[in-house]
Amino acid sequence: MADLEYRYRHPSTVSDVAGSPTVALATAGGKAPNPHFFSGFVEDPKVVAQGLLAVAEVARTRYFDPGAAARSRDPVVTANESVLRFESFSACNGVYARLDIGDSALDGEFVDWGTTNVDVNQPMRTALAGIGPGEPLRMAVGTDELVVDTIEESVVEKKVPLPERWVRGFAEVSVVAAAMVLVQDLPSGAARKLLRDLPRHKERGASWIRFGAGGARATKVPGPEDVCLAGPFRLRSAQRLIPHVQGLRVYAAPPVMRLGVGGRGGTQRAAQASAWEIVFDGARQVLVISPEIYRGFSGEGAVLDALAAADGRVVEGAALELHGQSVVDADVVAAALAIDRVAARNAVRALGAAGRVGFDLSGGSYFHRDLPFDRSVLEEMQPRLLAARELVAAGAVAAAGEDWSVASGQATYLVRLGGEMARCTCPWFAKHRGERGPCKHVLAAQLVEARETV
Repeated sequence: MADLEYRYRHPSTVSDVAGSPTVALATAGGKAPNPHFFSGFVEDPKVVAQGLLAVAEVARTRYFDPGAAARSRDPVVTANESVLRFESFSACNGVYARLDIGDSALDGEFVDWGTTNVDVNQPMRTALAGIGPGEPLRMAVGTDELVVDTIEESVVEKKVPLPERWVRGFAEVSVVAAAMVLVQDLPSGAARKLLRDLPRHKERGASWIRFGAGGARATKVPGPEDVCLAGPFRLRSAQRLIPHVQGLRVYAAPPVMRLGVGGRGGTQRAAQASAWEIVFDGARQVLVISPEIYRGFSGEGAVLDALAAADGRVVEGAALELHGQSVVDADVVAAALAIDRVAARNAVRALGAAGRVGFDLSGGSYFHRDLPFDRSVLEEMQPRLLAARELVAAGAVAAAGEDWSVASGQATYLVRLGGEMARCTCPWFAKHRGERGPCKHVLAAQLVEARETV
């Protein structure tokens, strides 16, 4: 795997300026080599400090194999109008973390919008851990170039593995999160108890959380309303924030029983991703947990439907309408491009599938994330989508009544679109039943159907 080089103009520091602790976060990459996004005060320094530490902790943790060495990657920060969002993935790509700091928790100036990496080094983590509550805290995300030009000797260069899995993970998480619904909204007491009681050991297999009048408890025999939490210990980065928690919102896929999926018996539920949004005063910490501890978001395949469904020209037009919005509204995109809302919604979903927008569960809306890659780059990372396009180009897809036949290799498979889930008669679908996204035959049929309905 190739290395990506982060070039910071100076290391991130926590220092004392005019009697106030000041967090100076160095930036690398984005619209500019070292962008400057924000300067000002944060209202609750302890929450911000501990929230940043939690995001950084996830970035350097390998939950699937804790004993294996993991090269830490620096978190990504996005400045959206009046919101700062810090994001990371675990080294195993099975946990996504984000800290949102809203305008009510900030008192300062947003200089620009965009996305960049931030240096969270060991001295920085040590200093953040020592920040106490109740004292003013300044924060600068990036620094004025005129200032850093005078300290050129402080340039810091880091080489890390090219985060291709992060690129794919950002795309997968936005699609997975957009399909979730709010399951529970716990008050502070119940939220703190749930986080405090998380097990410390790595459990085998999936667990489900059952919510009731007596609180929350884990179970191995899930009901239709229970939330899958594979590896509850993967939420432990949030425990440092327990004293500040005001609530906990839990999100999951709609409570539909998946029967007989992937070779399971007729009463067994499929493991699914879940999202845990910890609420503070003016800030939120979000953790999205993959369906199983050995499954990373980079290989789930949830993005494939969105990439296949949208018109490429419309997607490119929608991308031109992105300028750092904290809410990307499909109706606004539709009006700007003079297209119908369905086409605009598909385009926004496709931008999410390319990682260009993220999904905010609390607001039920997308936000612009200005990562430096485009939709075509992501498609090149999706072998199933490439294989589907080859089937279409070869004329392997034909209508078969209300279904589609797809000639692939020495066999011809029948594909049925529509309903809750597209189906195929191929062995791959029989094994996964939609848990890992559509097979190449379903994708090929979707591509042909979309082309014929234009």
